[in-house]
Amino acid sequence: MSKIAFIGLGNMGSPMAHNLIKAGHTVTGFDLSADALKVLEQAGGQAAASAEEAVKGVEVVVSMLPASQHVAGLYLGEKGLFSQLPAGTLVIDSSTIASDTSREVGKAAVEKGIKFLDAPVSGGVGGAVAGTLSFIVGGSADDFAQAKPLLEKMGKNIFHAGETGAGQVAKVCNNMLLSILMAGTTEALALGVKNGLDPAVLSEIMKQSSGGNWALNVYNPWPGVMEGVPASNNYQGGFQVDLMAKDLGLAWETALNSKSSIPMGSLARNLFALHAQKGNGSLDFSSIQQMFAE
Repeated sequence: MSKIAFIGLGNMGSPMAHNLIKAGHTVTGFDLSADALKVLEQAGGQAAASAEEAVKGVEVVVSMLPASQHVAGLYLGEKGLFSQLPAGTLVIDSSTIASDTSREVGKAAVEKGIKFLDAPVSGGVGGAVAGTLSFIVGGSADDFAQAKPLLEKMGKNIFHAGETGAGQVAKVCNNMLLSILMAGTTEALALGVKNGLDPAVLSEIMKQSSGGNWALNVYNPWPGVMEGVPASNNYQGGFQVDLMAKDLGLAWETALNSKSSIPMGSLARNLFALHAQKGNGSLDFSSIQQMFAE
């Protein structure tokens, strides 16, 4: 069993760390939230007063942070963790950040003899709790092979997308498509309801027809149609609008850098940005249904 440092114990990081503990690994965690550290200790982990303290004597570091600047700040510079970690340490960053940042951090890791993987996830909080996340990994094949047994304790589908940064590119492509599917699904449901259809009946018709998609199958955005999803809990929990807007910004930057055309992705970005500006940033992204229902 491995000694693991887990940095970032938010809605996603906390259950991921718990699953590593359940698998028998020794996990020392750090987060700015004292409550998150208490939850880790209750699950059998050890709380550290700082990231620097958390990584002492560990073989693996896993991070789950909000944005590019947090990841760069954690690992790079004179006070970054790369200045402290010994050569051979395996670092797995599961944050969703700019691919250029992952490549920058990965290059710095190689210079220190540290193994680095960008491994963003898909599956939401429910998948993190259940241990059924999808990991989309960028990095060397050897480092991926070493990390895979650990990732399998937190996820169900483990993909090697390519070299460092490839995991981030694949993740933003997936989330861009997800946003387009959700926006289209909510638009169609609102059209049907405004013309007298029952949203549950319409959902079932579309599920079994050519319009079927993930949002209809497992994450219906219309309140009351499906149990156990954010739409039936006042859009609480799940994947926040602010985070989707952030990921769509990353997709737009990726498209800009590669001179790629993403008209549907750009429209989705504008829709979710507008929805967030109306004060809905902390709601689940399926709450964009409200925009069309109104």
